[in-house]
Amino acid sequence: MRVWRAPSSETAQHARGLALLIIVIFAVMSLLVPEKFLRPYNFISITYVAPELGLLSLAMMVTMMSGGIDLSVIGAANLASILAGLFFHCVGGAHGAELAGLAWPWVAAGLGIALATGLAAGALNGLLIAGLGITPILATIGTAQILTGLALVLTGGPAIVGFPDRWDAIGNGAVAGLAAPLLVFLAYAALIALLLARTTFGVGLALIGTNRKAATYAGLAVRRIVFLSYVLSGALASSAGIILSGRTNAAKSDYGVSYLLQSVLIAVLGGTDPAGGRGSVIGITLALFALMLLASGMQLLRLSNFLVDAVWGAFLLASIALNLWRSRRAGRT
Repeated sequence: MRVWRAPSSETAQHARGLALLIIVIFAVMSLLVPEKFLRPYNFISITYVAPELGLLSLAMMVTMMSGGIDLSVIGAANLASILAGLFFHCVGGAHGAELAGLAWPWVAAGLGIALATGLAAGALNGLLIAGLGITPILATIGTAQILTGLALVLTGGPAIVGFPDRWDAIGNGAVAGLAAPLLVFLAYAALIALLLARTTFGVGLALIGTNRKAATYAGLAVRRIVFLSYVLSGALASSAGIILSGRTNAAKSDYGVSYLLQSVLIAVLGGTDPAGGRGSVIGITLALFALMLLASGMQLLRLSNFLVDAVWGAFLLASIALNLWRSRRAGRT
């Protein structure tokens, strides 16, 4: 039987390990390609690209903490941005100054449509998993296909190109010299850290992932907490879709497909236990920027994309093995 343990010291130790990993990656890449890797533009670009992947990784962490997983995050992100794009094209025209200059009320309505799409997708997952008891991996594979299929039907395949300037500012703008996407990610990260540490939802989520029967006997509303975790995952996924479409000025049914593996990798590398019960926002943040530095370095080295995919797979297997070893070691103490 798995026993719940206070995560503070273990989380701090893991964070130190990730900080060391960042230092090692930074040092190695600085030696291999110093003239390119150390350019300020390289690090600035990371602050614009990393947040959308970070939001998906947070979504993965939240669902993993209950012992589940959400493989529909990419579908939810793309459908959310596609529906917003179709709305903008409907009210502002397909092209031209009228679309680019849409006023804030219309942009706010588009944000509402995108977020509502993510919440609905998360609620569907929550209903299937918490309500009907379907295995999370099977339920979210199914909803991923549904969401992607809807996106294909709505677009016919090609990307929807052209979003209002105010929408683009979410993905490409800056506030006080900091990338707007980074600020969105940090705001979500702070909110989720607060939820996990200071609310019944967060404590209950960890207990459910550690020992579901004990959580039930303790009087926790297990189904409601699991349901809400998937709703939160959907909101995070749609927010990632907003940032991605804002950054690229386009939305398509297959954007960000590679992010699925990477978000799982970041969640696990960040200290999330795939079996449930443990997750850390600071771990996710450190793992995110460690892998973004590694990805940037590999791109600058002009390595094959197939080799890069192999590296991500190796990192994922190594992270899972490390988590398993830590769990077994903790069980003996």
